[in-house]
Amino acid sequence: MNTPLRWPAEAVWEAVVPDLPGFTVEILPEIDSTNTELMRRARAGRFDPVLLVAEHQTAGRGRLGRDWHSGAGSESASSLPASLTFSIGIPLAPRDWSGLSLAVGLSLVESLHPALSLKWPNDVYFQGRKLAGILIETVGIAETPGARYAVVGVGINLHTRSGDRLATPPAWLQELLPGMEAPDVLQRVAPALIQTLKAFERSGFSPFQARFNARDALAGLDLVLSDGMTGRAQGVDEVGALQVLSAQGLQKVTSSEVSVRPAQKSAPL
Repeated sequence: MNTPLRWPAEAVWEAVVPDLPGFTVEILPEIDSTNTELMRRARAGRFDPVLLVAEHQTAGRGRLGRDWHSGAGSESASSLPASLTFSIGIPLAPRDWSGLSLAVGLSLVESLHPALSLKWPNDVYFQGRKLAGILIETVGIAETPGARYAVVGVGINLHTRSGDRLATPPAWLQELLPGMEAPDVLQRVAPALIQTLKAFERSGFSPFQARFNARDALAGLDLVLSDGMTGRAQGVDEVGALQVLSAQGLQKVTSSEVSVRPAQKSAPL
């Protein structure tokens, strides 16, 4: 019989609620997608601040419509979750939403390990392999002009897992932090991430710019973008736009729907 995971729900709640009244923590054994569930609630008019954690997702979603699979460790007999998957729902009213996903990614890498880097706009990388991903969705709050309910979904690989259907096998956190399981990681990242979201609401992306650029996995690489642009990555600007030095000069890429990959002559990412 498997021993139930001991989640730090109370510890996370105690760390967050003084600065975020009404905040709650929910742990579910299984759900289709934590993001999908919080978006359902928001569309039904429920805008309470909440951390929703799933031990297993049956229909997890990533950026650009990709699936995010979670379950027991795939390369071992472990019944522990191969990934930590959670979503934070929170009302926000920043003056400018630009760069939010970059600030979220930065919060994760700063909470987890100095060896991690960020691939624009929000993927967490270790040694050229994706370790974590982020999906942000929002719903307008009619009763509060200018505010939106932001749903910030996070998936972090914990154990070794299959790289089937992926061009590059994924990384996992226990390569860097042996013994770290989902509850440990949640306590490490969730309170800091909520602090980041509130700081972004107050000041936007600009205070995060230099720290993001210090972790930028693309810096100095020759890139090929899915829209056909080519050039050399030059970090991000004060609103989180990717700066690419092309034959036509410095171009700024702001669309999160644009896929970015290194050119063939660059080291793989």
